[in-house]
Amino acid sequence: MADGIYVSMNGAAARMAQLDSVSDNLANLNTPGFKAARPAFEAFVAQSAGASPELVYPAPVQTQLDLSKGAVVHSGDPMDVLPTGKAFLAVKLADGLAYTRNGRIQLDGDNVLRVNGQPLVDGAGGTIVAPPQSVVRVEPNGDVFANNQRIATIGLFELTGSVDRVSPTLLRPQVADEVAPSTATLRLGEYELGNASALEATVQLVSAQRHFDTSMQALQTYRKLDERAVELGRVR
Repeated sequence: MADGIYVSMNGAAARMAQLDSVSDNLANLNTPGFKAARPAFEAFVAQSAGASPELVYPAPVQTQLDLSKGAVVHSGDPMDVLPTGKAFLAVKLADGLAYTRNGRIQLDGDNVLRVNGQPLVDGAGGTIVAPPQSVVRVEPNGDVFANNQRIATIGLFELTGSVDRVSPTLLRPQVADEVAPSTATLRLGEYELGNASALEATVQLVSAQRHFDTSMQALQTYRKLDERAVELGRVR
């Protein structure tokens, strides 16, 4: 009976990981720049001594981030930008750069250009700061003007390998050098929402919950059978 318990436990754990990912996707449908997680599962045969060779154990093995484009909002705000192609903006964190498709640029009280509270950077990774009391505008080629004087060019980058999520809207490559400068441009007055589908996420959520419930029911059944087997052994 123990083998059945282990299979059920692995199945429940795998579906719990899927539920976490799908719930996160569903909660961030309207988060600018959010990229959905896609968990991958694998079935494997246990290699431990005494394990039944015919039993297959499911397990989550990897969660990939889907970098495809999300829905586009036409805001009309000239400080909202949408990188074309597969390009990303970059922001500066305490431990280095992170990359985002969130193009809702704001000017803070210190005249620093920020995205979601983090300083936006130029192609060399430097913070973009406008002179005090200046009128700031962004051009489609990424140039930033303050009172009609060009002060910087927004950095655009492409991520060429696997990435990890730093926050709901910030990504970082798993290998530091898997980032390349991009020649993309910016579409002004538009920004991108999350790329998860509400219908797809809802269907996945229901399916994962049902599989989780089935695994838990099987787990309880095997536990009861185990208890009965112990009781019968004591009677003998």
